[in-house]
Amino acid sequence: MTQENNPLHGIKLETIVTQLVEHYGWEELGTRIKIRCFTEDPSIKSSLRFLRKTDWAREKVEYLYLKTNKLPLPAAKTSNAPAKTSAKKPAKPAQKPAQASTVTSIAATDGQINSHIWGKRD
Repeated sequence: MTQENNPLHGIKLETIVTQLVEHYGWEELGTRIKIRCFTEDPSIKSSLRFLRKTDWAREKVEYLYLKTNKLPLPAAKTSNAPAKTSAKKPAKPAQKPAQASTVTSIAATDGQINSHIWGKRD
């Protein structure tokens, strides 16, 4: 895979976070991207540690960096995972109606309730 069309190619994550902090500050960055490493006791080191482990947060940071620097934004991803927004849950399969034979067999046992559990009385 080539990186020629990737505007982030060659830019370190540390550089991205540092430039965003210089541009927005920690407080504003924390309101734009709501993650704890930006809001609670923020530091470059803790942010990098979190962002390297968490793909969704890193994608948000990279997107904000591209948007801030007016660089080309990435194309929408096509993945096999269902989208979180506007995705409808599949309809539940139709449930089978309760079997009438079970109900009628209990009622037809001449007053022997729960005979299917306890067995027939003699």
